[in-house]
Amino acid sequence: MNELFIFAHLSDPHLTSLCNIRVRDLLNKRALGYLSWHLHRRFEYRGEVLAALVRDLQGIRPEHIIITGDLTHLGLPCEFLEAKKWLHSLGPPSQVTVIPGNHDAYVGTDRDHTFVHWLEYMVSDAGQDHVGKKSDIRTLFPSLRIRHETAFIGLSSARPSKPFFALGSVGQVQLKKLGHILAQTGRQGLFRIVMIHHPPQPGIMTWRRRLTDSRELRSLIAQQGVEMVLHGHAHRSSMAWLKTPAGLAPAIGVPSASATSRKSGHNAGYNVYSLSQNAHGWEVAVEVRGYVPKERCFIVKDKSRLVLPCLSGPTGVVTAKVQRT
Repeated sequence: MNELFIFAHLSDPHLTSLCNIRVRDLLNKRALGYLSWHLHRRFEYRGEVLAALVRDLQGIRPEHIIITGDLTHLGLPCEFLEAKKWLHSLGPPSQVTVIPGNHDAYVGTDRDHTFVHWLEYMVSDAGQDHVGKKSDIRTLFPSLRIRHETAFIGLSSARPSKPFFALGSVGQVQLKKLGHILAQTGRQGLFRIVMIHHPPQPGIMTWRRRLTDSRELRSLIAQQGVEMVLHGHAHRSSMAWLKTPAGLAPAIGVPSASATSRKSGHNAGYNVYSLSQNAHGWEVAVEVRGYVPKERCFIVKDKSRLVLPCLSGPTGVVTAKVQRT
């Protein structure tokens, strides 16, 4: 692949109006979430910011868009329908890939009234028989979608958790399937991107909001390899490095796609990636785009270029380089 493949990564839009909420919907953990939304989150996560994001994406025209969870706030059926309409504004299911976040699985629900509305945006490509049946949402993940020479591999860390917790887990079933997918796509020479809501690297989240089996996931990546991990959940930009058999791979997080905040670095943002391949390996141009409240639009905040891999010295150890542009 010598030509550029351009894709965008956004996360945590928390798209909701909660206009028709019923009292019986709040007789669980959702009561705390609704109180949080009513007191401050409805002022922080704004629909006009998401509208500006859609306009920005229409100007950039990425070939693919990935969303790493928390499209809803309380995981209510009405929110899933609202998010479905927003997904349609981004593009058809073949050009948009979604994985769930912890807010989308806020409490245990009937998935026939929730996740089924996003089914077309979550399923693997036709013919990927090593992943779950499309008719059974519980077995959808890991998902696999191949675009150009890129393998988008989706994991679900979304699990209901106790009040005041936002834990996630992958689980042994997904991890076992992920190992097979990473091995297969690695043999095909694809650029493997693992998408997950919770950050897999330590030190990003507090104990109450962590990925409980992050060590097992990192161990699997260290064995099978990956070229990039993309996540959300932290509501801020981040980049860390994970061990792989070839050296180091970046794990990149993005802010909420709809947030307006007085805290530095917590306004809405998303990343655009331009991927190409040459004789030496992969090159990824990373453009960080952030929302400017005064201008009501997204602008370029930062640019960098990743070289993956790059041979270093006579030992032949493969490493990654980051170049600021």
